[in-house]
Amino acid sequence: MKKDITELYCCVEDFCRAVDDNFANRFLSNGKKPTRVPEIAHSEILTIILLYHKSPCKNFKAFYLCYLQLFYRSEFSKLPSYHRFIALKPRVLWYLALLLQWFCEQAKMTGTSYIDTSTIAVCHKKRISRNKVFNHLAEISKSTYGWFFGFKLHLVINEIGEIQALTLTKGNVDDRKPLPTLTKRLTGLLFGDKGYIKKELFEKLFDRGLKLVTKVKKGMKNALISLKEKILLRKRSIIETVLILE
Repeated sequence: MKKDITELYCCVEDFCRAVDDNFANRFLSNGKKPTRVPEIAHSEILTIILLYHKSPCKNFKAFYLCYLQLFYRSEFSKLPSYHRFIALKPRVLWYLALLLQWFCEQAKMTGTSYIDTSTIAVCHKKRISRNKVFNHLAEISKSTYGWFFGFKLHLVINEIGEIQALTLTKGNVDDRKPLPTLTKRLTGLLFGDKGYIKKELFEKLFDRGLKLVTKVKKGMKNALISLKEKILLRKRSIIETVLILE
């Protein structure tokens, strides 16, 4: 089903122009001009990438060759071939990274945050030894769902589902390692699962005004928490719904 993407495109176009204007005089030029200037703009490439994640398609190739051609051919009149578009995608990576950072900075600091980690497997575990695309980048690790080869997405949201911070690490990185950096702008209460339990980490966060609240493991002494914290801890599953959408 076709959706109106005018607002999305205008937002992306304004953002790309602001980035270009802001960084135009901050980088040194190598004096070379590109020999092949694509007819499709960076804002259009970024809009297509964002639109894919709102489409019903399970893979990008089906989205580009079928869904996009069928419903949005009039909006993108100068679409390149699929293979050419794949070659152009890396050019907008830094726009996408800045856009994600901007959205994180717009999230409300409500004093209540939730943190969780999701695995991103780059291939099936039976093909780990043959994978070359992410060689020296992805790592083998084990989650609650078994072994995987890939990365970890660490996500922090507030109680209304807005993303406050996120980062990507190798698959074998401890979930607790990026937590101090991820939460450097946060104060109040932070709710996580049992995997974030660590006395030194709790004390470090607590000293700067952030209290880490988790359930206790078997055999641990029951920590005293307020009724409000108990109620909010039960709502920790809200971040899992966001990770599913991601």
